[in-house]
Amino acid sequence: MVNSKMPTEAVATNGMDAAEAALVPKLLSIAKSIRAMMGLRLADLGMHAGQDELLLALVPEGTVSGSRLADTLAVRPSTVSKMLDRLVTAGLVERAEDPRDARRTVVRLTSSGVDMQGRLREVWQEVENELQDVPDRSVVTHSLQELQRVLSAKLRRLR
Repeated sequence: MVNSKMPTEAVATNGMDAAEAALVPKLLSIAKSIRAMMGLRLADLGMHAGQDELLLALVPEGTVSGSRLADTLAVRPSTVSKMLDRLVTAGLVERAEDPRDARRTVVRLTSSGVDMQGRLREVWQEVENELQDVPDRSVVTHSLQELQRVLSAKLRRLR
């Protein structure tokens, strides 16, 4: 017989009921909702989800390699390359030869990219402000930080 229960109807463990034990579906739902909120705001700036994180990972007047960006963002280098292609076309970043190693390419913000960083920070702050009424916000934030730490460590071991 096939188990027709949804993941949220799984058998509870450690004294929790099934609804409390269903962490993954809740986290996926939260991530989708936040990304949808951000996506709508980013679209107003002509940006796509993920490009905001990449741009905000760059330092004005500094350079970074695509592989370093991939590590920072926890995505594949090919994903960063595609995002960079779009950001170069938009005039927000530029690629340059690494002055220490001519075989490597580095990325840097343009002046338009620096301006866009400011607008992206405003968007992030707007979304942050919309979440001010979350009950027990400091407890939630601490718990999410701990969860992020655990998941990042597990992900690093899997790569």
